[in-house]
Order: sequence, then structure tokens, then C-alpha cells
Amino acid sequence: MEKFLALGPKRKAAAAAAAATTPPAGISSRTPTLAKTRRFDDAFVGLGFTSVMVGAEERPQCLLCLKVLAVESLKPNKLKRHLETTHPEHKNKPIDFFREELLKVRAQRRSFTKLASTTANAQFASYKMSYLLAQAKKPHTDGEEVILPAVIEIVRIMGDEATVNKLGLKSIPLSNNTVSRRIHDMAEDIEEQLTDRVRASTWFALQVDEATDSNKDCLLITYIRFIDSGDMREDLLFCKELKTRATANELFRMIDTYIRGANLKWECCVGVCTDGAQAMAGKRSGLQALIKGASPNVQWTHCMIHREALASKQLSPDLNAVMTDVIATVNYIKTRPVKARLFAALCGEMGSKHTAVLFHSDARWLSRGKVLSRVFELREEIRVFFEEEGHALATRYNDEHFLLALAYLSDVFQKLNELNLQMQGPSTHIPQLAAKMQSFSKKLELWGQRLEEGHTDSFQNLHAFLETTGCQNSILTCVQSHISALQLHFQKYFPTTDAVAHYEWLTDPFSGRTPAHLSVAEQEQFIDVTSDIGLKQQFRAKSLPAFWVGVEKDYPLLGGKAMSILLPFATSYLCEVGFSRVASIKNKYRSRLGIESELRVAISKLSPRFQKLCAERQAHPSH
Repeated sequence: MEKFLALGPKRKAAAAAAAATTPPAGISSRTPTLAKTRRFDDAFVGLGFTSVMVGAEERPQCLLCLKVLAVESLKPNKLKRHLETTHPEHKNKPIDFFREELLKVRAQRRSFTKLASTTANAQFASYKMSYLLAQAKKPHTDGEEVILPAVIEIVRIMGDEATVNKLGLKSIPLSNNTVSRRIHDMAEDIEEQLTDRVRASTWFALQVDEATDSNKDCLLITYIRFIDSGDMREDLLFCKELKTRATANELFRMIDTYIRGANLKWECCVGVCTDGAQAMAGKRSGLQALIKGASPNVQWTHCMIHREALASKQLSPDLNAVMTDVIATVNYIKTRPVKARLFAALCGEMGSKHTAVLFHSDARWLSRGKVLSRVFELREEIRVFFEEEGHALATRYNDEHFLLALAYLSDVFQKLNELNLQMQGPSTHIPQLAAKMQSFSKKLELWGQRLEEGHTDSFQNLHAFLETTGCQNSILTCVQSHISALQLHFQKYFPTTDAVAHYEWLTDPFSGRTPAHLSVAEQEQFIDVTSDIGLKQQFRAKSLPAFWVGVEKDYPLLGGKAMSILLPFATSYLCEVGFSRVASIKNKYRSRLGIESELRVAISKLSPRFQKLCAERQAHPSH
């Protein structure tokens, strides 16, 4: 070991050169002194040391106690002192002893590296499984109680126990609390991505609704639509629980707090869509007025699906009596389990396609049409059942006038259901749905004209019943009155405007007409757009919102005008879907669940950044 204490020839030469170049005292050298870099020598193994990288530095590590010394300790005398003072019993050991210890250390390092890799993979798998549980809206305990045991059993059957141990499946953390933390982490990551994208967008629009869940908690759901990657996107902004009354001030306070907390600007909000409740739609003190106070240019939209339901709600006394008897029929059969079973058995004996009637609910948009269609389809079975039961309603199902009215109601509400379904769905905009409402209004005119001529072929069930039975059309006047009333109600809730012509410059800009209601500057840009052959090709290849997003870059006035019409929501459909998802996630067994994180991960169109989440969790394991 004495060879480390004496300077070798090369070191003596280097020392002499350094002395020769050292400037005299009092004179500073212009060339800065370079920091001396010490390197590990393989001969240090004889002193019981190996090397390990700590950051960008190579440091000595004791083979016996595994202590890592400072880089300045890469000197033989310091390494020897550590061996003699800390491990005096090994100071005279031969070098072969230390080489064996080196092999053990290297094997231990490989084991640690493999363990770290396995732990990282297990954490990644934990996030992915938690994501699948949230997407499927399943309880958190399913991960540890169902999924993980199933995976282990599958691997054990397809491979063997050694494969299970090698893959480290049993080390995947999937406890109830762990899954809850994973979902919370993913929700925060998705929310961060969303707010970053909204901040980068020029404009955004909101869709707001509130409802009470099965746990009697009042929830406020807000969706946002914005411009991202050259197209129009929409996603869940937040779902918050209202602790007090759902007043306009409380609703606005909650929305305003979130908007400002996310560093979004009210000035960028161009539209807000709600239902017609006073707290939402009030022009003086409702949410509409409060939002317009924060963003004067915002456009408020009363949900067009809600308006369609209101327009079709009213019935004449005669038709309302028929509807009342239908509901009484359904309630008599459905609310009594024995009656429901007897009716199902009767339908089976008569070879019916269906064996049950459907419950009616005013809260569901399509309920009346489905209930009426099913009752009309099973009218003969219901008549026989009521006659066997001795029920007073049996006479109604023998009455031709009642059956004619039932046939008409099933037809007209089936048509209203078709209109309602056409208005549902994501990514709908005002010009699109205004055109559908205009189309339905024209159909009402056509049906009224056909009825005046004595034709009923517009109504399939009514027309078929008249032809089959050969009875007189005793409800013609009643049907005409109802169609006329529908026209008036639709004109009230959807004021008469030629939607196709009004929005033609937007939906079909290359038709050749320059809109007169635009400003002169906007008309000039419209002429430039319609004269551009490249834009014409893009119009055919892209969706309507994506086309106008591209136009806005070169023609900001016209593009901004188009986006202020396309971006606002036309319906509150997404909020209604959100409440349906809440009902499937938060039930009586999961009443204390934090619904916002669960809902965001379940329905958001953005995916969590799993690699980022795993890296953050490894860096801060206690968080």
C-alpha cells in the first residue's frame, strides 16, 4: 500500500511543471487555475473502495460499509485512513478479499436497479388500472378485490407462479385509498391540461346547469367550449357542490371564483347556455344578468331542447283526458308486481312482441312518446287484461274515439321525439339546430294542410287504424286544433326567422350571396374569402367550425363574427349527460364520494399524462 504514498515519475514531472509555471509572489497569472479533477484508480480496490456516480461526480464508496465519501477523498491516504479507523479488522486483508466484496456490491446494485424498475412499472400499472376503474365508473375496491386477483390468476394459469413473481404483480398498489389518490392525481392533471388549452384559446363559451343527486346534494355542472388545435373542443370545466341555496348570486359566485382561479378572462366568454329557470334566465337578477355584467358581449341561449319540450307540452282537454287514462293504465300495471307478472304472462300467451308497459316521467324528454307508442301497440292485450280484472278502464280500450286519439298522440309524439333526438349530441351549434326547428315548423304547416284536405297519411298509426277498422275519423277537428296550437307554441318559443337564409353566409359561404347585415369591412373580407379557391377546397374537406377557425387567422373580423355564432352552446345536453353519469357513479353505496375528480376522469376527452404523474409520485412519494 506504500506505493500510494509516494509520487510516481509522472506525478513528479507534473509537479515540476506546475512549479515552473507558477508566477512570482505579488504577480497574478492571467490564465485561471483549472479545478483539479480526481479519478478513481482500479488499485483503490485494494483499499476496500469502489466508485459510484453521484450526479455528474465519481465518488469513492466503501465495499464494507457502503458509505459514499466526498470526491475530495479520492486520495490513497484518505481511503487508507477510512479503512484503518472504521474497519481495522480488515486492514491487512489481501486484495482478493476486497474483489469478492466488489462482486457482492455489484450484484446488490443490479438487484436494487431491478427492484426500482419493478416499482416504477407497478406504479404505472396502478395508474392505468385506476384510470380504467374511473372510466367504467366502478368502486375503488374492485381493483384490489377483483381486477388484481384476476390478473394474477390469469398469469398463473397461462404461465406459472414464477412468472407471477418475476413480473411483480403482487406489488401493484391498488388499495381503496391508493386508487382514490390516483384518480385525484389524474383529475388534477386533466384539469391542468384543460385550463392551459382554454387560456391559449381566443374565445370560450359555457354551458351551465344545476340538479340534485340521489344523496340530495345540489351540484352545479359547467361545460366549456373553446378553440384548440384548429377546431372547436368541449369538455367538463367543473362539477361543484352547492352548500346553500341555488340562487343566481351563489351560482355566479361559484363560477366566477373558478374562472378567476384558473386565470381565465370573462372578456373572452362569448356565450352561456342554461335552462329557463328564473335563477338562470333572469334578465335583471338572474345568472344571465350577472354574467353579462362581467362580460357585456356574452350571448345567452335558452336550451333549445328545453324550449322544444315546453312548446310541445300543452294538450287540449280531450287529448289530455286520453293522456291521463294512459298514465292510469301504466300505473295500475307497473306499480303492482302481481299485476305486472299477470300482464306479462298474458302478453306471452297472445304472442306479443313486448310484455310490459313503460313508466311515464315528465322529467324525461322522450318519455311521453315511448309510453304512448307502447300502450297503443299493446292496446288489445290491455283491453283483455282489464276485462279479466273487471277494471273500469276496459271500456276506454273498446272506445273507437279513445283509440283514435291514442293513435294520433303516439304518432305526433313520435315525431316530436325524432326532433328531440336530432337536437341531442355534442358539438351542436345554433345555426344547425335553428335549421332543424325551421324544418319542423314547415312540417307542421304541411300536416295542417293535409288534414284540411281530409288526409291522415302524415300520421302512420292513425292512418292504419282508420283503414283497418273502417271507422269514421271523429277526432279530425281535435287533431287540427292540436296542430294549430303546436304551430303557435313553436312560433312563441322559436320566433319566426328564416334560419337557413340568415345563416347561409356562415353555413354555405360559397353560395354566391354577400350578406347585407354584415358591416362593410366584414363584407369586404367575405368577398376575399369566397374568392379564394384554396379556402373553397378547405370548406369541402373540414368541418364547419374548423373551417372558420382557419379563416379567423387571416380574416379576423369575419372569422370572429362566425365564431361568436358557432361557439356558444345551443343546448344543455352535455350537462344532462353529466348528471346521468353522476347518478351512475354516486349511488347510495358511494354517497360520500368526491364526485368532481371521478366525473372528470370518467368523461373528459383529455387523457392523463401517466409518465408525468409517475415521475412526480416518485419524486414526492409522501404527497
